[in-house]
This record gives sequence, C-alpha cells and structure tokens, in this order.
Amino acid sequence: MKEDIKLMKGNEAIAHAAIRYGADGYFGYPITPQSEILETLMAEKPWETTGMVVLQAESEVAAINMVYGGAGSGKRVLTSSSSPGISLKQEGISYIAGADLPCLIVNIMRGGPGLGTIQPSQADYFQTVKGGGHGDYRLITLAPSSVQEMADFVGLGFDLAFKYSNPSMILADGIIGQMMEKVVLPPYQRRKSEEEIRAESPWATQGKTKNRKPNIITSLELDPAKMEENNIRFQEKYKRIEENEVRYEEYQCEDADYLLVAFGSAARICQKVVETGRAEGIKIGLLRPITLWPFPSQVIASYGEKVKGMLSVELNAGQMVEDVRLAVNGKTAVEHFGRLGGIVFTPDEVLKALKEKLV
Repeated sequence: MKEDIKLMKGNEAIAHAAIRYGADGYFGYPITPQSEILETLMAEKPWETTGMVVLQAESEVAAINMVYGGAGSGKRVLTSSSSPGISLKQEGISYIAGADLPCLIVNIMRGGPGLGTIQPSQADYFQTVKGGGHGDYRLITLAPSSVQEMADFVGLGFDLAFKYSNPSMILADGIIGQMMEKVVLPPYQRRKSEEEIRAESPWATQGKTKNRKPNIITSLELDPAKMEENNIRFQEKYKRIEENEVRYEEYQCEDADYLLVAFGSAARICQKVVETGRAEGIKIGLLRPITLWPFPSQVIASYGEKVKGMLSVELNAGQMVEDVRLAVNGKTAVEHFGRLGGIVFTPDEVLKALKEKLV
C-alpha cells in the first residue's frame, strides 16, 4: 500500500493525526505558536467525515473542562495550547488526573515568564513533569523532535492515556510546531461505537444505565482517609508507568567521553554538535529523552559511570538538568547550557559551552 506522505507543519501533523486516530473531540482556544492545530481541524471539517467534534471554546479554562467532560464519558478527546494557555488549564488538568481519566494535551511552548514572546522555548519542563497544578499527580509526557513524531505521538499519547487512565501530554516547542517536514500520516481508524466505549471504559458516564449503579466521576473526596487511599493508588499506577513506559534515543554514545542530554528541537541541534565535536577529536554522544516523564533516569545513571561529564542542553535557564543530576547522583560532572526568551542556540555555541564547562 502506498504511504500517505505529506509536507506539513508539526502543528498540522497533530491535527491530521488526531482525525485519523479516530478522536471524538477537540476543544481549544487559539494562541501562537500552536493556532494551526485548531485552524487545520476547522479546515478539514472532520465532523462531516468521521464525526469528530471540533470546538473553539470561549477560553482555555472552558476548553480543559470540556475535555474533562468528554474524558469522563469515555471519549477520546484532546486539547492544545501554548505556555500561558497551559497555565490557565492547570486546575482542570489536576482535576482530570485526580479523577483517573484519559485525555491528550498538547503544549507548543513559547518563551516566558508571563506573556513573554511567541518564539520557541523549553521552559515549561518544570510545569509539565513536576505537576503544574496542585496535588501529587503525574502527566505521561512525550517530547517529539520531528514533524513525524508529532504525528506518531498523537496515537501513542492516546494509547498510553487509556492504558493507564491518566492524562498524556505532547510537549514540543515552537520550532517543532512551526517547522515543515515530510511526514507519513497514520492510517485512518474508525471512531469507537458507544457499545465499544462501554465495554472498554465501564467506569464512564454514559447516560441511563441497566443492571448497575450510576457511575460518578469526581476528584473530590472529603474523607482524608479515603483521599489517602486514592493517592496511594495513584502512586502505584505511576510506579507501573515508570517501570514500563520509559522511552529514549541514543546517538553515538557507545564510545563517548562526553554526553549531551537534550530533548525536542534542542536534541536536533545537538546531533550536529556531536558530529562537529567528533570531527575535532572530541568523542561526544547524545541521549535524547523521548518520555520526559517517566524520565530515563536509569540509563542516564549508567552513563554516569562511563563518561567524563554531561551537558544538559535546553532552551531554558536550567530545568531538566536537575533530573539529570539526580540520576547521575554525583558519579560525574553535570553542567547546563541554554538560551532564554525565545533565542535558539547554534551548534557552535553548544560545542563552545561543552569545551568551557567540561573538556
């Protein structure tokens, strides 16, 4: 069968992949640099073909609560935004996590803090992997570094969300969202029927019931003993995810003396750094976390005993570097290099920083 290859932006790939996955609904609000997701969905009019609902809500707060309602009925629903918009969604995200519900959230990061800039950034790492809202919860977090992965991670994000009854997030930045590449789009999947949803998600709220009590979806529990039981159950789930869903990519790490750790667009830049450094006789490798949570702590720890130092390369002031240091636990030197406010570093800047800080 001929592959369905298209040239498109990362944001557009998200939209097309959602339609083809058989998503039931998208609820969002425009904000640069991710507005093409909503715009593409509206242009494609999937409600006329697959029956997918696409709705521009009146605000980010409204959008995430629409996702809460859709997820509570067992539907495959998603939302997208960019950094300040994701901040507005945090309360709703915590509610969804606390209600044990699956959904997909897309964050195309821009520079901050505050309204900041519309240029790319990776400064939402803390907000995403440390729990940006209140309470002890986790988001399964996928960090694409190509337009192809933007498309691929829609299906993966939904599958993981439903596997663990937990929100998933695709965390990319403005570079990945706006850049254009060839992408092989996934095949069309039909949307699940109401009967299939009932069988797959017996916990869902779906109107009148027979032979069982009504399902109640909530994150509220006024009895602290029962709330502790809920939290213990959540932590057990998170442990299972950490044991089974870590994803990462290694690039020329076998004989490396120095290791770059980078995700998303920063990892793309670091591939060139590896090549340039090796041409100068510096054996550099690159480890790219694909899941930012669960974080590939064990594999990074193993390199702590092999390399002379690590450089965490991020478009921020130093966030993922904290998790790299925790993983290494003092076995080798760990430094950070980044640019701020939407400025993207060059391979030469990264290589210079590596030489100054570690070599």
